[in-house]
Amino acid sequence: MASITIRNLDEGVKRRLRVRAAENGRSMEEEARDILGRSVGEARPPKDLGRAIHARFVALGGVDLELPERGPMRPPPEFG
Repeated sequence: MASITIRNLDEGVKRRLRVRAAENGRSMEEEARDILGRSVGEARPPKDLGRAIHARFVALGGVDLELPERGPMRPPPEFG
């Protein structure tokens, strides 16, 4: 398991954490682990970027774009 250090923690926050831990019969460290675990929730798989963009703009409706005609490919450059 990993560990972290929290610097510059406000004394009031530390005091409330200590009281909350005592009320729940836990150490401050165990209480902090529980709070952090519930706050970040379960790990979720990353969203597909294309689907995320689509979901963001689907309510706005579609757009028909006029696509230009494709021409033949130009010949590759000659290095010689």
